[in-house]
Amino acid sequence: MIKATYKKYILNFKNPSGTSRGILKTKETWFIFLEENNKTGVGETGLFRGLSIDDVPNYEEKLKWVCKNINLGLEKLLLKVNHYPSIQFGLEQAFLSLKSNHQFELFPSEFTKGNQVISINGLVWMGDKNFMKAQIKEKLKTGFSCIKMKIGAINFDEEINLLKSIRNEFSADEIELRVDANGAFKPEEALQKLEKLATLNLHSIEQPIKQGQLQEMALLCEKTPLAIALDEELIGVFSSEEKKQVVEIINPQYIILKPSLIGGFFGSKEWIQLAENKAINWWITSALESNIGLNAIAQFTYTLNNKLPQGLGTGSLFTNNFDSPLEVKNGTLQYNKSKNWNFNL
Repeated sequence: MIKATYKKYILNFKNPSGTSRGILKTKETWFIFLEENNKTGVGETGLFRGLSIDDVPNYEEKLKWVCKNINLGLEKLLLKVNHYPSIQFGLEQAFLSLKSNHQFELFPSEFTKGNQVISINGLVWMGDKNFMKAQIKEKLKTGFSCIKMKIGAINFDEEINLLKSIRNEFSADEIELRVDANGAFKPEEALQKLEKLATLNLHSIEQPIKQGQLQEMALLCEKTPLAIALDEELIGVFSSEEKKQVVEIINPQYIILKPSLIGGFFGSKEWIQLAENKAINWWITSALESNIGLNAIAQFTYTLNNKLPQGLGTGSLFTNNFDSPLEVKNGTLQYNKSKNWNFNL
């Protein structure tokens, strides 16, 4: 018999981090613990307030229910919490962790052996021009060749000038630039803004308009001079049929997968399959999990053999994250076998 418990944990940002949803100072997260035969498995249910579809008043009640009914087994539980993608993801991790020889080695590979690395983008947070410029310089200094910049918070022309100043110093061959609008553009102005951005040799733009406007997004993806990546658009789409519809109607250039927000490994694989059927490329991004969730996402990502830079550089954002073998070095995420886990709650 498996015994299950859960715990809440508040992550504190080192620096308040600007997004289109305001300034983040803390990030709430939850952990599921499974115990069986003197072994413990752990999984992070990375709830993201204001963004997760399962940010609902009865979230903790659902976690309680899951722990009480843990012996239904993973497959049945995943169906029972279909509308709670972060809990699905936590359960997948916890069951893998329980079965593993090493609690935090969910997908043993050349990555977890420390022999291979994952290429990642450097993340630049929203803020005033000087703050953003300082972050960009820091990312370039530490060896990133792909930078993702959040836009949509300050004046658009200022953002364009900031991007221009980077392009004046670094060509597209030297630095790949991705921008993320988090749905900040109005549909009627989006194409015009994309045309301006496209002159700067950017790699792509994430979610230019708010999700749920399928026809408007489809039109944008058809006419855009700049590759569009769907991000929030994938959140809250539950059935295989609905997922297929999103991919086929919009037909984007890329999709971005955040396991905590779209139903974990299973949900991510379902989206990937649908995208690949249409020759749409993709990458995986963490969603401000602690190192427990980030570790699970990174190990999973490595097994998928995608050569694009992934969005997995968020582990160093918090003052009270858990020590782990994960290390960001020269624009890559690495698993340093000489570093130990320190996970105490």
